[in-house]
Amino acid sequence: MSSKTKIVVLRMKEIIYTAIFIGLAILLVGLFLIMFRPKKEAPSASQTAASAYIPGVYTASLTVGSQNINVEVAVDADKINSVSFVSLDEAVTTMYPLMQPVLQDLESQIVNGQSLENLSYSMETRYTSQALINAIETALNKAKSK
Repeated sequence: MSSKTKIVVLRMKEIIYTAIFIGLAILLVGLFLIMFRPKKEAPSASQTAASAYIPGVYTASLTVGSQNINVEVAVDADKINSVSFVSLDEAVTTMYPLMQPVLQDLESQIVNGQSLENLSYSMETRYTSQALINAIETALNKAKSK
């Protein structure tokens, strides 16, 4: 048995390329681990219902024409108490007569259902209703407990 010595010649360029590819492979594996790790479980319904909101009165602004309308939402820790306008200008009620009746209808549905889901409104008032729902949702997002 004769053993012959083998000489391997590595160029610096090949070593640098190999190191870069190994670094990219480690980075890619790290990204996959971060992206596909198991998610934390969402809190149960009883935990979220117990403290769904920070109690208080929250407002959101709605721009109609050149007028700003403030929508006020009063909440307790676990329920929505009321939805109303804050000092609604008489000019707004004259120019937009559907505002007040639509808000009263939405308020009764929201207070009874305690949610903005599955609200019903007529096709004639769909734009007014949708604008008011967006303002109410903005106010409720301010009230959500973190």
